[in-house]
Amino acid sequence: MTLLLISLAASIATFVGGSFALRFRDQLHLILGFSAGAVAGVALFDLLPEAIGLGTLYHSAATVALFIALGFFGYLILDRLILLHTHEEDDGVNAPRGFFGAFTLSAHSLLDGMAIGIGFQASAALGIVVTAAVLTHDFSDGINTVNLVLKNGGSWKRAFNWLLVDAAAPVLGAASTLLFRIPEPYIGLVLAVFVGTFLYLSASDLIPESHHRHPRALTTIMTILGALTLYMVVRLV
Repeated sequence: MTLLLISLAASIATFVGGSFALRFRDQLHLILGFSAGAVAGVALFDLLPEAIGLGTLYHSAATVALFIALGFFGYLILDRLILLHTHEEDDGVNAPRGFFGAFTLSAHSLLDGMAIGIGFQASAALGIVVTAAVLTHDFSDGINTVNLVLKNGGSWKRAFNWLLVDAAAPVLGAASTLLFRIPEPYIGLVLAVFVGTFLYLSASDLIPESHHRHPRALTTIMTILGALTLYMVVRLV
């Protein structure tokens, strides 16, 4: 019961972030700028150190780097060849891309919940630390889920439905760990894949979209602010 209540906090953080994006849609470019920095910050300041720390216990640093590259270039292939990445003249609208982006973030939230459950299986102290790390970026996950749907032609209703999926994912992930475990030698490699995926989302999607037809100075400031915010939060926990 305690595990599910703690994972519920991650769901709430995700939902609040997405609700924020829905409420302030007129300032979507600023939210996208902040989200771009937050996603990059999560990858660089949270997931990357964890991937290196856990991955190098069982694998070489080169192997961890390979899985980061697999996440980055694997998402690039999906984006460019399968999801048909749109160009500026298409106004950035691509419903399959929005669907896959929201699905990827929801899958990450599911893994967040699983990480919380696995942490508590090891010890209460580790579970609390993992939960704190998850909460630092679930708020931005909710924002990003909504943004990816809306900016790719999705309706308010579709964005809200995906937000509900993303918010429910941590609880489902935590509950699933009551049934099975992720082998410890592979946790670092899974995190490494997410590092590559998140870096691609930030650099090729959110940052360019936040600058599209909007003043670049303010959106750039918001991007840096997003990264700095995640850095400070991760340092504090």
